[in-house]
Amino acid sequence: MSKDKLIQDIFNLKNNSVFNSKIQKKLNSFSKFKNKNKNSIFKELCFCLLTANFNAKRAVYIQEEINNGFINYSKNKLNTELKRLGHRFPNVRTNFIMEARKYSKTIKTIINSFDDKFELREWLVKNIKGLGYKESSHFLRNIGYFDFAILDFHIVDILFDNKIITVKPRTFNKKNYLNLEHKLNYFCKKINVSQGELDLYLWYLETNTIFK
Repeated sequence: MSKDKLIQDIFNLKNNSVFNSKIQKKLNSFSKFKNKNKNSIFKELCFCLLTANFNAKRAVYIQEEINNGFINYSKNKLNTELKRLGHRFPNVRTNFIMEARKYSKTIKTIINSFDDKFELREWLVKNIKGLGYKESSHFLRNIGYFDFAILDFHIVDILFDNKIITVKPRTFNKKNYLNLEHKLNYFCKKINVSQGELDLYLWYLETNTIFK
């Protein structure tokens, strides 16, 4: 597979009116998320805390099942539910969510206080335990910020196999992540999609589904 093949596959999807309509609908739903209340935004943050090293579709199911429990369950109750619903790391994720609750009432205000979205991501990485650059980028994309790459080793494999990058990092430290994101930005400009939108295309090409 090559870069040109991937570009053509993405262009084919973009030129498909039915698919493009679905993508725009998904992007519009992300954009509207900024207008939702603080509880909805916090629950989306919790979803992203659940996704690291875990199945994203399963994380959506858990998010829907627990719902307001992310805000009002006791620590023991939340832990019990995460175990019952089959999360891979119930204890660690319970601790992350409970710690993040100190921002549950102010998260929307905090987000709106940043004029620079990259500074906002840095704040999330620094202050929300369990959110690295990938999870922070995922959260921000899901609430309407499309300038960030959502990179894990699976996505990096796709980029490497298609010769968009020539070296695969061994770890996702800050330097490696931002370097990859910078390189990917050139590719996104070439095909005229945002980095957040590109994730939807790559996910579809791999799974035949449009997912958050």
